[in-house]
Amino acid sequence: MTLPVEISPWMPAPFALDGETVFAVGDVHGCLDEMTALLDTIGELAAESTGQRRLVYLGDMIDRGPSTIGVLQKWAEPEDRRSVDRIDRVIGNHEILMLLALRGEAQADKATTMWLADRTGGAKVMAEMRAAVRDPNAPPTYALAAEALGENVMRLMLSQRSHVRVGNAVFVHGGLEGGTDNEAFLSSPWTAGMHARWAWITKGFLDWQGGFGGTLVVHGHTPPNKHRPLSLMDDTLVFLHDRLCLDAGSALTGIVAGAEIRDGRYRVLKAGTPRP
Repeated sequence: MTLPVEISPWMPAPFALDGETVFAVGDVHGCLDEMTALLDTIGELAAESTGQRRLVYLGDMIDRGPSTIGVLQKWAEPEDRRSVDRIDRVIGNHEILMLLALRGEAQADKATTMWLADRTGGAKVMAEMRAAVRDPNAPPTYALAAEALGENVMRLMLSQRSHVRVGNAVFVHGGLEGGTDNEAFLSSPWTAGMHARWAWITKGFLDWQGGFGGTLVVHGHTPPNKHRPLSLMDDTLVFLHDRLCLDAGSALTGIVAGAEIRDGRYRVLKAGTPRP
């Protein structure tokens, strides 16, 4: 059964994307059916648009939901499957934890503990991968992930970007820190773990109303129940204070959000059926 996708009216915002149309997808967290419906709609909208078309994944594709493997396989599909000219894959804090755990290096123990904790949801991914390789005791290693997910998925996982700039907009998982230099803030590699604060930030970003030096921020990371206490916004999926959040809560709310963004305007896409 195809899930519904709600498309908002066009809303004004000062995006200047040099004529590109950008489709951005927020946190999916293993919600394959909702992601499929959203991407099908994006493909239809992209096919109808003219000029350069780009798809940006904002990170946190994994954990919590029922089908991380299915989500990553769809996430890894090429541009022509989505009627776009380019796909950019931005890394989220959940992918950072998973990759640090799988690498088995300096931060692996801490990352593994955090990733497999109930609040993060990585144990569901481990169960999926173990089932895929038919080994219920397989440890969290790169070899396990490569066998369960495929080498192409792992190649793309390791090549994810911290952020993408298009015109006056930056697409990043967590956000920017108000009152600081954007480039310096974004310079930490994902291998820095929690020190890569662009993937983790909430306070200092969502409660900041002073702008980001002319940069507009499109991000995920913070679902409505965590967003509202900081931003005081009733609807967290609208552009305000130079920010546009596309984390709708996915595994908790049943909604995966995205947006179509053009010069001077945007509209929000919400796929799925809201849970009570």
